[in-house]
Amino acid sequence: MAGSNQEHRLNLTVGEIVEVKSKEEILATLDETGRLEALPFMPEMLRYCGKRFRVAKRADKTCDNIGPPERPLEWSLRRLNNSVFLTGVRCDGSAHGNCDAGCFIFWKEAWLKRVETDFLDASQVTQRQSSVSGESVPANVASPACTEEKLRNACTRTSETAPPGEPIYSCQATDLRKFTSHLYWWDLRQYFWDIRSGNLKRGIGGSRSEEVLETLLAILEIVRSILIHVFNMLQSVRAGVQYPHLQGSLDATPTAELNLQPGELVEVKSKAEILTTLDRRNKNRGLLFDSEMIRYCGGTYRVLKRVNQIVDERTGKVLRMKSPCIILEGVSCVSEYHRLCPRAIYHYWREAWLRRVVGIT
Repeated sequence: MAGSNQEHRLNLTVGEIVEVKSKEEILATLDETGRLEALPFMPEMLRYCGKRFRVAKRADKTCDNIGPPERPLEWSLRRLNNSVFLTGVRCDGSAHGNCDAGCFIFWKEAWLKRVETDFLDASQVTQRQSSVSGESVPANVASPACTEEKLRNACTRTSETAPPGEPIYSCQATDLRKFTSHLYWWDLRQYFWDIRSGNLKRGIGGSRSEEVLETLLAILEIVRSILIHVFNMLQSVRAGVQYPHLQGSLDATPTAELNLQPGELVEVKSKAEILTTLDRRNKNRGLLFDSEMIRYCGGTYRVLKRVNQIVDERTGKVLRMKSPCIILEGVSCVSEYHRLCPRAIYHYWREAWLRRVVGIT
């Protein structure tokens, strides 16, 4: 991974307002492959140029679901520099085979500028976008090595293992190991970053005493996370059960066809009910029921969308779902049991784990 770009460090914290720079300014920061410090700026991000958002989380660390080549199923955390997530800004997959994963987008601080005032209203945003789309390249911006065409070309790559005509996609998710470095669980700096950035704030602080209480609660959350991680490591050594304990028992798992559609209300079944649908790897039809999903059991949520295809992070190939897979509004990973990763990946739900709620709109 390339070294951090100190010139563009903003040290943004959660809740700050930022404006995404113009397309021309951002292109000037990229190399010929559309990357800054190996992090891709994807075509899906162009639509946000000139718009303002609040910082949702600092991305000082992120989960790695790809794993090293010699241990491809190994989960770990990775470190990255000068990057944030913006509230509500997720990839729509339009330049990557219409991928439905809806990943949070990583933003380098070099692509953003701090804004001291609050959000513009809708009419001002429209006016601002009109001026941004037609503005010329600023005088202090050099001729870029990257162009919009190069950005789009960088979305696909060749592979000797892919059948002729099958695209292999490249995005922030597939390239994650290229722009991050390994982060050891015992590196205590990561927990300091969690507090300093505001990633663990509950948003209730106002007075000085409330701020102190929020910091103490964040420290307790960090201690809990460390204890769980150490316990599970010890359990792995002695072949014991993990916390929280999940264990399916089926050889063949059932299916359910509810034909759920965006906007419908559903109730997530209880943990006990879901366990009756899982095999010994805690999967249903190949889809993992993760420990992070337990917190949503028994809750009522609205269907956000059906997942038809996603880009496989390991191979870049498009995977098409053979069984129904659902994303629920506001239901994403909070990394309660995975060292407080801020990436907030959407959980995927089998319809067998949900029941339709009728009579409520």
